[in-house]
Order: sequence, then C-alpha cells, then structure tokens
Amino acid sequence: MPEILIANVRAKIANSQRVVFVYGNFNIIHPGHLRLLNFARECGDFLLVAVADDSRPGVFVPQDMRLEGVQAISAVDHAVVIPMPPEVFIASIKPHIVVKGKEHEAEFNPELSVLESYGGELIFSSGDIRFSSLDLLQRELSVNEFHAIRKPKDFYSRHELNNSRLNNILSKFSSLRVIVIGDLIVDEYITCDPLGMSQEDPTIVVTPVKHDLFVGGAGIVASHAAGLGAKVTYFGVAGRDETYAYANSALDSCGVMTHLFEDESRPTTLKQRYRARGKTLLRVSHLRQHEIGHGLVQKMLERLDENLSETDLVVFSDFNYGCLPQILVNELITSCKKRGIPMIADSQSSSQLGDVSRFEGMLLITPTEHEARLAVRDYASGLAVLGNALRNKAKAENVFITLGAEGVLLLGSQGLGDESITDQLPALNSSPKDVSGAGDSLLITAGLALVAGGNVWESAYLGSVAAACQVGRVGNTPLSCAEICQELKQ
Repeated sequence: MPEILIANVRAKIANSQRVVFVYGNFNIIHPGHLRLLNFARECGDFLLVAVADDSRPGVFVPQDMRLEGVQAISAVDHAVVIPMPPEVFIASIKPHIVVKGKEHEAEFNPELSVLESYGGELIFSSGDIRFSSLDLLQRELSVNEFHAIRKPKDFYSRHELNNSRLNNILSKFSSLRVIVIGDLIVDEYITCDPLGMSQEDPTIVVTPVKHDLFVGGAGIVASHAAGLGAKVTYFGVAGRDETYAYANSALDSCGVMTHLFEDESRPTTLKQRYRARGKTLLRVSHLRQHEIGHGLVQKMLERLDENLSETDLVVFSDFNYGCLPQILVNELITSCKKRGIPMIADSQSSSQLGDVSRFEGMLLITPTEHEARLAVRDYASGLAVLGNALRNKAKAENVFITLGAEGVLLLGSQGLGDESITDQLPALNSSPKDVSGAGDSLLITAGLALVAGGNVWESAYLGSVAAACQVGRVGNTPLSCAEICQELKQ
C-alpha cells in the first residue's frame, strides 16, 4: 500500500538534515547513473532513490532486479520502488533537494511546482566524470582477490598438512581468550582523482573523492583475533579526540572488549594515505612518540593483572610510539611466565626504530628482515644465521622472518632450547593490493594456531593464508575463519 510505503520512507529519513531525492527507471546501471547519484549524495546527508515500477514507460527489466542494482550502489542510503508519479511521492516525502540530469533542464518538470510549494530545490546536473569510478574504488576496499592466491603444494606435502586438521585448528580459536596490548592507530585512506600536473611548479594535483577509516596498529590485531573467533581484550592508549571515539566504536562493533587509557599529552595516532589509481601518493602521520608516564603504566598493569587469570595468550603489538615502555613489558612478561601464559610479539621498525628482541621468552616473534638485523646488529650474515641469532637473543621458541614478496623464513622448534628447524614459505598472494596489513594478520593467526595445538608448519601455513587474504584488499578489515576456510578449499 502507498500509505505504508510513505510511512516507512519517512521513518528512514526522519533524522536527516538534508534529504536528496533522485527518480528513474534504472534498467541497466551505467557510469552516467553513478555520476548522477554520487553527485546527488554530495548535495546532502541522505540520498533517497525511487525506482519506477513496472507500469511506467521505458521499463524493460523487472522492478526487483532494478531495485537490487540501485541498492548495490554505495552512494545510495535508501532505495524503493514507487507505484506513483515522482511528483506525488515528492509531495508526501518533501525532500530538501531533487536532482535530475542536465538534459531535463530545458523541459517541463512537474516536480518544480511541488518543490516551490514547500521551499524545496531542483538541481540539474549529470555529475562529474570522476564520480563514475567511486563504486569501483569502494569495491577495492572490500573485495578480496582470492584468484591471486597460490598455495605451495610442495610445502603442504613436505610437512604432511591436511585441510581436515587445519580446519580443526581454526575451530579451536573460538575457545581461546586473548589479551592484545600495544599502540592504537587509525588509518585514513583518502582516495583521490588525479587532475594532472600543476602549471606553476612540477607538482601532482589531485582532488579527494572518498575518505575511509580503519582501525590499525594493535587495534587491528585485536580485531583480527575477534574476527577469527577468540574472546579478545585490548589494552591501548589514546588521546581525547574524535579519532579515539571512532576507534572505540569500531573495536566495540568487532566484539573487542576495549580498555583505552587516555593520555592528554598525545593525540590518538592517525595515519593518512592519499591514494590515486591504486597507488599511495603520500602518507601523513599525526602522532607523538614519547613513552607514556609512570602513572599510566601502573594503571595499565593493575587492569592487566585483573584479566590475566583468564587468558590463554598475550599479544604484544608494538609500533614504537610509546605505548609499551620497557618497564611495562618486563612486568607483564614476568606475570605471564608465573602463570604459564604463552606470549607472542611483533615490533615494527619502518619510519621508527624498535627492537623485537626486548620481548624475551615469546612463543613467536614475526620481524621483517630489517627488524631482525636491527635487533642483533647484524647486517651481513645470511638469513638462517640471522634468524638463529635473533632466536637465541630473544629466547624465542619460533621466529618467522617476513621477506615481503619473497615470503617468510621459518625458524621453529619443538621446545625452547631445541635446535632450530628451518623452512621457507613463498608469498601466497601474487597480486597484493595493500601489503601494510600482512604482518599483523600473520602474527595473530599463527599465534592462535600455535596455542590451539598446531605445530610450527601448520601455524605458519595458516598465518600465510591469512596474510594472503588480508593483502588482497585495501585497508584493514578484520579477518574471519570463514575467509581462511574458503581459501583452504580452493
């Protein structure tokens, strides 16, 4: 019934300040539609689209299929099929703005008198060319390219892996209780349209067309663990700002129990990436790198101590921005050892300096080659020698040295003090979109697998599959066991 339809739409737009309305047949969604709809979305804060029902002239695709096509467009907030002329619907809904294609400007527009009766506005525009690619850009952030993943059959057979046991290990993740501690980071991806070269100086000129926020740093490690089924508690430090509010809400939506300690001397770390045509042009970091104060350390340790009695794994995710001073690390390691709680760690050194060997007695550490060489001050030895030196210095049971496109070198044991067993896994995703999340997904998936009873080879394999899934999309989206299981079947 039209009355029910109108009531439902009114409820949808009730809290919107500026509703924009577009109407059409939408037989086949094409770039012209995308340009128009994305332009319309920028004119307000809620885009309502009405699809003509099957009785209207010019319709040749069933209305349910046309509605589904419109609903799939990211710019559209709500779409409905209407069994009435658009001007009648507009009179009932009273949108602030109606957008029509530029080609209608010289024609009679029955909507105009309705809009004038209550102060609405009619805008004619076919949208900019740059808008037609927005949904392709949105797909880049969410769609995983599974076809680019190639699993190494030789490694699989050499270590007698089988999918039944791997899936069994994954199923045990849901019984694990995990604490993650480390630097909170929020990543902002600013997708731009390149306009060309400045005529005044040799500078690339772009215009931003889309902003996307993701929880990163130790926060995404916690989100991955929760997505994989574990019960997760996250401890971190944040400033009192909007970035903190976003991160807290995003972590909560992922099912992470969050303890964020406010530090007024720093902002919540925000890293912006300006991207165009699938490439990062510039990174801008808003952060402070000084260590947190003694008082904050004591507050964190007290809260951590309350949670350790019901924990199966502690994860140090260190980005060297001051959240994990050595006194906190030492106290927490001592407490975990007394309780027999396994620990894993990663300490990133890209634009900053760190030392992964300061996390002593870990079940697993996952440095890059650069980070491993920094830790042992060895810039000449071969990888196996390097890995063994780091394993001995850090007293780690297992060391996975990540090598980018060359994969990961595995140095493991059946127990601390045993001689290392070594192998290598190649990079499984041959066409990565965004490699920044590979190490985090490898660390948490392999660590969970070790605690769930997997051996070093099974854990490394599952971690590598997780990393391959993660780098197949842009931005940090939490992993799930379903994703990994799906890839294991391929």
